[in-house]
Amino acid sequence: MTPRLPIRRALSGDNCWALAALLGLIGVSALGAEPPVAAATAPLAIHSLLTAAASAPGGALVAAGERGHILLSRDGGNHWRQATVPVDVLLTGACFVNDRVGYVVGHDESILSTADGGESWQIVHFAPDARQPFLDVSCAADGDVLVVGAYATLARAENQGHSFRISELIAAPLVTARKVARMDDDAELEQPHLNAVARAADGLLYVAGEGGHLYRSDDGGSHWISLPSPYAGSFFAVLTIGESTVLAAGLRGHLYRSDDRGLHWTSIETGSDVLLDGATVLPDGRIVIVGLAGVVLVSDDGGHSFKRLRMADRKGLAAVAVGPQGPIVVGENGARRLTLEKRN
Repeated sequence: MTPRLPIRRALSGDNCWALAALLGLIGVSALGAEPPVAAATAPLAIHSLLTAAASAPGGALVAAGERGHILLSRDGGNHWRQATVPVDVLLTGACFVNDRVGYVVGHDESILSTADGGESWQIVHFAPDARQPFLDVSCAADGDVLVVGAYATLARAENQGHSFRISELIAAPLVTARKVARMDDDAELEQPHLNAVARAADGLLYVAGEGGHLYRSDDGGSHWISLPSPYAGSFFAVLTIGESTVLAAGLRGHLYRSDDRGLHWTSIETGSDVLLDGATVLPDGRIVIVGLAGVVLVSDDGGHSFKRLRMADRKGLAAVAVGPQGPIVVGENGARRLTLEKRN
């Protein structure tokens, strides 16, 4: 298969190189099945490019990014220390099953696991000869883990997470779905990159990808349906709220909301024209979405409307996670706590 450029023409005018780095889409893998090289200890890793963040139920925080850097904080993000990591590739997604078990994914089809709350990591799957990255991962409390990546690739946990089965997402069309108008160069896109995955309270899985592709699984990922898409550009974040509400965010500040599990979508004004690529729901119910140029969107009404904020340094943000002392954002300037006004 000839690698397809993942940065589409729709990005003209944006900082494509910064975007590509943040989303893990440049340099999809090393050539050849070379053995992994362990990540080096870097005193300034906390300030390096970080593209993924996750929090354990007990409050531990993990941030991951370039050169295999994985950072761990057990005090809400006040202090971070670098974990032992057996690969030095760009890492792009992270999640926890419980306080001890978690997963990080990235380039070269890397899947890493921890059994000690993020202190150390082991290779579960590593395939540089596949020449493609994994881009996001979702963990459930029952141990179910789903990984998504380039060229419609899925990886499902087996053997209690000790191995993963690699497959391709093949979706059946919704009977009621209208045909989506896509960009000209995406018209025949049969294996879109899958950029984000989210799990709803009722167990339904949602995947968002390039070229306006949206999918839902009602049986834990065994079967998928294509959802009607409101937008022809790529999505880079998907967030579930409760059992039936879904938010999908993407290029140029585009944000959409569905209150019927993805069957119908409404455009949400963001006041921004930059790529949006990370989202979370805070314990107080507020929703935070982050993106390039330091953009932070905050909703106090369940995602019906958003207020736009901006980090002072305007450095690109790639992900946001819930922390015990407030949300943590990661991106071009490493990991930082996001300070928000108290909710009225």
